[in-house]
Amino acid sequence: MTSKLIDLTVVQLLSGLKHGEFSCVEVVRAYLDHIQAVDPKVHAFITVLPQEAIEAAAKADGIYVSARRSGSLESLPPLLGLPIAVKDLVTVKGVRCTCGSPILDNFIAPFTATGVQHLLDAGVIILGKTNTDEFAMGSSTETSASGPTFNPWDLSRVPGGSSGGSAAAVAARMIPAAIGTDTGGSVRQPASFCGVTGIKPTYGRVSRYGLVAYGSSLDTMGVLARTAEDAALLFSYMAGFDPLDATTVKVPVPTIDLAEHQEIRGMRIGVPAEYFIKGIQPEVEKSVREAIQLLGSLGASVTEVSLPHTKYALPVYYLIAPAEASANLARYDGIRYGVREDEASLGDMFRKTRGHGFGPEVKRRIMLGTYALSAGYYDAYYAKAQKVRTLIKRDFDEAFQRVDAIACPVAPSTAFRLGEHAGDPLAMYLEDVFTLPTNLAGVPGLAFPIGFDSSGMPIGIQLMGPHFKEDTIFKLAHAYQQATTWHKQRPQL
Repeated sequence: MTSKLIDLTVVQLLSGLKHGEFSCVEVVRAYLDHIQAVDPKVHAFITVLPQEAIEAAAKADGIYVSARRSGSLESLPPLLGLPIAVKDLVTVKGVRCTCGSPILDNFIAPFTATGVQHLLDAGVIILGKTNTDEFAMGSSTETSASGPTFNPWDLSRVPGGSSGGSAAAVAARMIPAAIGTDTGGSVRQPASFCGVTGIKPTYGRVSRYGLVAYGSSLDTMGVLARTAEDAALLFSYMAGFDPLDATTVKVPVPTIDLAEHQEIRGMRIGVPAEYFIKGIQPEVEKSVREAIQLLGSLGASVTEVSLPHTKYALPVYYLIAPAEASANLARYDGIRYGVREDEASLGDMFRKTRGHGFGPEVKRRIMLGTYALSAGYYDAYYAKAQKVRTLIKRDFDEAFQRVDAIACPVAPSTAFRLGEHAGDPLAMYLEDVFTLPTNLAGVPGLAFPIGFDSSGMPIGIQLMGPHFKEDTIFKLAHAYQQATTWHKQRPQL
């Protein structure tokens, strides 16, 4: 029963629970047992909540029983009894939230993030918090103070980052879906590396309240799941305006109807030449082009588009994001919350707390950001980067006047080996070269699996859509997944 339950998709689990084919407690126990068996190898979780999850599942079973007796199943919360995991960069009230950093090792969240609360209101059960690069600063989940997460397809390789724990947990069947965050590709790149589906919504579509800030104009909360259908379902309940987040927008969240045989005839897909660059792994380019060709055979029209300022996205991002991080992380001073190193003077306390509390990558980005914002350099670096960011956004605006979605690789290669980029930060930054523009422009992006390379590592494709058009890219991805079986493959651990 355990192996059967953990292989079901979100949609299948909810249908089985509704029809009484199995109980919430059986589902939660199956996942908890699998976490206990597999996570020592993968290390996807920082915190697991077995007692709380079982209690919530028993309560959900009681609600199901009462509803069957009264004939009111249709009025139940739509996600009742569904287990999920939450990236340890997103707050859940009463649960430790470390952000993968020593400086928050003992921090217990006093409130729940709005996006997570929406899912709890819809009936989900949280099984635990997943591993992350420290403060989401990384592309491999190697900078976490809790240690690295390992790719379930090959334990000698990274799962991607910074939502590597969430992606690995979904890929290894430790959870049917998980919440991640995406500042420069942190949902989509690990989704690609681990062979799962991940959505980065439009900036302002999902509340950032309760998402611990890295780059406030870039951060977005998203979903990782096995299928586009599953990710769309959770996204639709997580999204919406939030008065606690001034950047959320009062745009209605569409009902995303993904029919079994999704019709995409007439939809227009753009292919940007700027994303097929020298140095890309040949197997990645081949698989992406084949996937685009398949979408064309399903009825979509394919045309070339240009995003001419793409080449500036990497330097622009690594000026804006560290600058915002420098400001956001100033609050970790040993006084208000988190770890504190006691010293005789206030200055020594600051230096020792932040010196011991932050890891090397976080310190590097704080220094980069502080420099970019400093007197004499602000106009030359940060202000200029913001102007170029506007040009990048205009590229997308103009392209989306001609096409409904843009298709391209997620990353230049499949998952690299642990430690491969340890001594070369620039090589690590280049892993996000295809995902950064989406965050800079604020448009939605969706990654999903389209094959494997010769080493057996998953390959993903990225679909980007106009602002608030998540439904368009979900429909395209679902059509592809109805015609293929890549998303059904699972690693053998």
